[in-house]
Amino acid sequence: MLFSAAARIPPSSATLLRPNLPVSLPGTYAPFLSSIDLLKSRFLCSGLLVISSFVPRGISFLRDNMWRLAEEEAELMPIGFEIAFPSLLEIAKSLGLELPYDDPALQDIYDSRNLKLKRIPKEVMHKLPTTLLHSLEGMLDLDWEKLLALQCLDGSFLFSPASTAYALMQSSNDKCLKYLQKIVERFDGGVPNVYPVDLFEHMWAVDRLERLGISRYFEPEIKQCLDYVYRYWTEEGICWARNSRVHDVDDTAMGFRLLRLHGYHMSPDVFKHFKKEDDFFCFAGQSNQAVTGMYNLNRASQVAFPGEKILEQAKDFSYKFLREKQASNQLLDKWIITKDLPGEVEYALDFPWYASLPRIETRLYIEHYGGADDVWIGKTLYRWYEESGLGKHGVRQSSVLTAYFLAAACVFEPERAAERLAWARTAIVADAISSYFRSESCSNEMRQGFIHDLLQSPTRSGWKRTGLGGKEVVGPVLLQLLDSIASDALLANRGNHIGYHLREAWAKWLLRWKHEDDRTQVREETGLLLVRTVEICAGRSGSVESVAACSEFDWLAGLTSSICHRLQQGNLKKLDKTVEAEMQELAQCVLQRSPNLSSQTKQTFLTVVKSFYYAAHCPSATIDHHISTVLFEPVA
Repeated sequence: MLFSAAARIPPSSATLLRPNLPVSLPGTYAPFLSSIDLLKSRFLCSGLLVISSFVPRGISFLRDNMWRLAEEEAELMPIGFEIAFPSLLEIAKSLGLELPYDDPALQDIYDSRNLKLKRIPKEVMHKLPTTLLHSLEGMLDLDWEKLLALQCLDGSFLFSPASTAYALMQSSNDKCLKYLQKIVERFDGGVPNVYPVDLFEHMWAVDRLERLGISRYFEPEIKQCLDYVYRYWTEEGICWARNSRVHDVDDTAMGFRLLRLHGYHMSPDVFKHFKKEDDFFCFAGQSNQAVTGMYNLNRASQVAFPGEKILEQAKDFSYKFLREKQASNQLLDKWIITKDLPGEVEYALDFPWYASLPRIETRLYIEHYGGADDVWIGKTLYRWYEESGLGKHGVRQSSVLTAYFLAAACVFEPERAAERLAWARTAIVADAISSYFRSESCSNEMRQGFIHDLLQSPTRSGWKRTGLGGKEVVGPVLLQLLDSIASDALLANRGNHIGYHLREAWAKWLLRWKHEDDRTQVREETGLLLVRTVEICAGRSGSVESVAACSEFDWLAGLTSSICHRLQQGNLKKLDKTVEAEMQELAQCVLQRSPNLSSQTKQTFLTVVKSFYYAAHCPSATIDHHISTVLFEPVA
């Protein structure tokens, strides 16, 4: 790589003479170094040290371990290895190095090289930017005058120090030299295999912060990161570094997803550049498909808006590809080091974005997460449940736990405890009242009297004692709930008119029961009740009331009611197309920026609907498992 360039960049030679890893057991350093990584590194070092008149131990390492290449997974092969390694073998022959050039383990690599060069012929690589620019080292019969026209702005060849060093050897290009000198100085004599990776760094940092559940602490930094990515976004996509003429679906999909989720205007047409006939690809001319590229394409396709056919096609293709890899136990990838890529892919496939609640994703993603506070709150809810006598109206203990779990899975931030508890209690009391109204013992007259009493009596002391057994329980419990939520919100400095707004929210919900025909639709109206409750407890009740008549609020409310109604009908598979279309409408309204509603209010609508979708999507056994994992099990 740096053979003739070494004299012009002395620190790189010195680095090679520092203490090396033992040469006998490459597997000792797994999972970070594969046999392929070690063989290629040793090969390059050996060649340079031979030229520098040293006798390297690396020659014996190469002879003893060449056979290991046959044992490596093709998915773990380093970028461009199938091109660079055969070229390096040819250089080794010219240097007189005694190596097993005919080892059977090399045949698959030669086959991969021939396939790659068939898909990207040399005449093409001299005219258009391709991934071969990343693997030029050792290639013969290259027209450097033409290739230099494809050089990146920073002087590199597709941000590859190895490829750029080879270009320097062949062309003595000053821009190549400046690029190499810069990174050798930056990394104290060594260099990474790719540099820079600025877009990758910005995007993956944001993604990890969000999946860890701590993004709220870094909102200014996240905005800076996403503004940076958006600044270098192109209609053809992006790659790991800015100002690249080669693009990949992995970085493009991650960027598209994050930017759309944060309100940037994004066109899905960018993915047309990664589609050929019915297939999607990571790079043009690739010899194998990358799991992480398809994984992030699948994640991006799930934030589709209505009518975006290309995302629907991407979703179907990536889902099928990942399921096939999962079935054959081949969820491996060279692009990123991760402890449990199969687990991440499985979660994405089993729980689409609509059914993925933030805290569940966080709990299943990180290793260290505490649940002690939730155990304490769970006990408080149980005590409230027993003291309130809600069991008399069909509210089971398991329903109490599920209600809190759904609230905690969606609104998990510590500073939002009042919103979380209000959500859970509101859902429980609404369930109790609904059960009472639907019971055979509750006549239409009794139901009308209950609603009248609540709307006319601002306090429990003013509640009529008409001898209606159900009302004696659920009526006071509801008034107690309103007082409790208002008190908690007041302590959290959310405003002085919480009680009034809460009564208004409940009045709208109860009025749906006034007419016999509305009984079947009240349950889905609970979604709107939860939205209003969360907004009130968050101190945004004034903003909601001021825009309640605007078309955007009405649209969101209508979609929320419609989606919740369909989800309550059961058999989600039969409703998939209809629900999917309405979820896309909801996502579009929530994620696109507008001056009418705050983004927090719109997110509340989406969060509540996703909790309904999750409950309809998951079997009860899965929900029970998530409750146990998220709320009660400490992380090992």
